[in-house]
Amino acid sequence: MTFLPRIAIALLALPLAHASQLQLQCKPSSNDYGQVQTGTSKQFVFQLTNTGTRSIHILHKWKNGKSFSFGNFHVPLTLKPGKSTSLPINFNPLVTGKITGTITLISDATNPKLIIGVSGTGMNTNKATLGVTPASLNFGNVTVGTSANLTLTLTASNGPVKISAAQVNSSEIVLSGLALPLTIAAGQSVNAKMIFTPTASGTASAKLTLTSNAVNSPTTVPLTGVGVPVSSHSADLTWDPSHDVVIGYNVYRGGRTGGPYSQINSVLDSTISYTDSTVKGGATYYYVVTAVDASNMESAFSNEVRVSIPSP
Repeated sequence: MTFLPRIAIALLALPLAHASQLQLQCKPSSNDYGQVQTGTSKQFVFQLTNTGTRSIHILHKWKNGKSFSFGNFHVPLTLKPGKSTSLPINFNPLVTGKITGTITLISDATNPKLIIGVSGTGMNTNKATLGVTPASLNFGNVTVGTSANLTLTLTASNGPVKISAAQVNSSEIVLSGLALPLTIAAGQSVNAKMIFTPTASGTASAKLTLTSNAVNSPTTVPLTGVGVPVSSHSADLTWDPSHDVVIGYNVYRGGRTGGPYSQINSVLDSTISYTDSTVKGGATYYYVVTAVDASNMESAFSNEVRVSIPSP
C-alpha cells in the first residue's frame, strides 16, 4: 500500500466586495523600442497604478528575453490605493533583428500575474571610421594679408561615413572644397583645402572639427600657422658715373640672371643711386643700369648685379 503525503495549502481569501477593486494596471500594456544599435541601451518607463481601494503588494518580478532588463525597480513593493509607480525596462539588443520578450509581475491583486509585452529591433553597430591625412597642418610663416593653402585627405573605412558638419574655430583659417552634408563611400577618399590668411602677426592656433556618423566622431585636426609682418626690405643700388656726358640713368630688374629685365624707375634718375622698395622677402633679383644722354639715346646694359633679399 502506498501512502501519499498530505500537503496543506493556504489560500488568501479576499472579500467579494473588494475583489473587483484590487486591479494592478500598467500603461501602456506593451512597448516596441524600435531600432536600437547592438551594444547600446534604450530605456522605456511603464506606469503601474493601483486602481483599487486597498494596498497591493507586488511580490515577485521576472523577465523573459536576454536583451531586456529591469531598471530601478525593487520588490517586494507596496502600492497604496490610487497611487502609481514607475517601472523602467531597458532594451539592450545583443543580436540583430526583431527581438521579443515579456515582463511579469506577481502580486496579490485580482490580476495576480501581470504580463507586459516588450519588443525591439537590434541593428548592426556602425564601425565606420573617418581617417584624416595628415593628422595636423602647419602652414609655417605666411605674410600678413596673403594666403597659404594645404590639402587634407578624408578617408572612410569599415563603412560609409556621412559628414554632417565642419567647423574651424578661427577666422583666419577656412575650409574650402567640402560641400556638406557629404557621404564618403567605404574605402573612398575626398580632398579638402585649408586656407590660412593671417590678419595680424603672431602664431595662430585652431582646430578643424568634423562631425559625422563615424565611431571616432567628432574628428579633430590641429591647425597652426604664423603671420609675419609685410616685408619692409629694400634694395639700395649705387653705381659709378658714366664717363660720357649724360642727363640720367634708368634702372632695370629681372628675376633671373641674363634677363629679361623690366624698367623699374618711372622717371629718369639723375643721381647714381636708386632704392627699390618693391622687393619681397626671400626673393632674388638681378639689376642692370643704362645711361641716357641729352638726345635721349640710351646706352647698353651695365654689368649685372645679383641681390638676395632676406626672409622674412
